[in-house]
Amino acid sequence: MELTGKITHVLAEKSGTSSRGGWRKQEYVVEIPGDYPKSVCFMVWGDKIDQFKITEGESLTVHFDLESREYNGRWYTDVKAWRVERPEAQAGQQDGPPPIDEAPPPVFDDDIPF
Repeated sequence: MELTGKITHVLAEKSGTSSRGGWRKQEYVVEIPGDYPKSVCFMVWGDKIDQFKITEGESLTVHFDLESREYNGRWYTDVKAWRVERPEAQAGQQDGPPPIDEAPPPVFDDDIPF
């Protein structure tokens, strides 16, 4: 799934240690434009925090997975981003490859009639 909008909040990074080792996550709020704008909080885990370098105020497209889990009779849903695209990167991809110069047709200067 994906959504496109503007980052309105960059929340503080959280980290800790679990039975599998250290972890870190950061949450962001993206506002989706429209007649009735919606805000969605999503999270980024681990090294992708440094890879994505998301800043407040920038517009981007977030590709994410939804995951829900139950705990003590209540359900909790996570919006986990796995890819982030910036508009300038998308524009370059949509243009396609540069045109290839066509070679002129071959010219045969033979005196042979066949």
